[in-house]
Amino acid sequence: MQTMPAHAAHHDDHEIETLEEFDAVVSARGSLAGFRVQAVDLTDRTRELLTTGAAGAVFLGCPMREDAAAKVRAEGALVFPPLPDLPFDPYRGHVYTPDELFASLADGYEATPDARAYAWLQHTKADRDVYASTLRALHDDAVSDALDELLSGARVVGVMGGHAMRRGTTEYEGAARLGRELARTGLTVATGGGPGAMEAANLGAYLAPYGDEELRDALRLLAKAPGFTPSVTDWAAAAFEVRERLPRGGRSVGIPTWFYGHEPPNPFASHIAKYFSNATREDGLLARCTAGVVFLPGAAGTVQEVFDNATPNYYESRGEPTPMVLVNRAHWTERLPVWPLLQSLARERPMEARIALVDRIEEAPEALKRLLG
Repeated sequence: MQTMPAHAAHHDDHEIETLEEFDAVVSARGSLAGFRVQAVDLTDRTRELLTTGAAGAVFLGCPMREDAAAKVRAEGALVFPPLPDLPFDPYRGHVYTPDELFASLADGYEATPDARAYAWLQHTKADRDVYASTLRALHDDAVSDALDELLSGARVVGVMGGHAMRRGTTEYEGAARLGRELARTGLTVATGGGPGAMEAANLGAYLAPYGDEELRDALRLLAKAPGFTPSVTDWAAAAFEVRERLPRGGRSVGIPTWFYGHEPPNPFASHIAKYFSNATREDGLLARCTAGVVFLPGAAGTVQEVFDNATPNYYESRGEPTPMVLVNRAHWTERLPVWPLLQSLARERPMEARIALVDRIEEAPEALKRLLG
């Protein structure tokens, strides 16, 4: 079964992201000088802030009492205040969880933080407000930092594919079995975090601790709401019902974007790194797939991901080429003839030994293993 390193063990020594870390630093060092305190509620740590040096410290979105804020500022600390009127925290220290993004789902998807963040994006994009674009950039940088910490030391395999794949189909079941098998080999499964093939792969990783009977039960439950249209609420509620019945799910990562905000994130990724910028998200998703990528059938978005991944493999700009496995011969040679072009690019280069085309999804794990050597 896949493992992910403990979050707190890998972040920068000068970052404080929890109250426990704050208390430990104050106790051990007696000074916050030079530390970056990120999205930690310090309203109950006024005494500590008043009695602890903070020269050169930076407080990013940390609620604190005014006398404490005035004191640390006077010592030369930089204080970025919390922004409570936003539907998201631009300074957040951790990636999202499904429960966080889908909070208030009982009141309809429109009431959730995920839907509210998308609505905010649509409104501010239309206004072309430089303040809003700055907040989006701050948020996305914080998410990237949190994702790096989360995945430090993990062997990550990407599963890419289209959002159109519907629950209840044999293709969806195949993608779920793929995600489960990859997770069981110790790899961390990462997807674009959305519906369709992405959800199926995250579902498979979630069900890595469970057997075939539980997988079949989950697929049956999900098939009652086969797509996220016409109702995202019903689609998401079916997923949370599965999670409630099978609570000991395995871990995986979803990396979606509010740029495609009409597509909701899937609740089976235990960790969700959601971005406002699709370009930042795409590059970050593929760059983190250090153990290779499996490409299931998809349309324009998946084709883009194939070549976004092929380019650094061609130039070896991220080091040695990483494996690329394309699934479904007819799709990638006839319907969208990506494979012949990929072969031509790879010819007589190191990446040639790192690409494979398989016909059936069941062949993908073995192909990936072979390419990894």
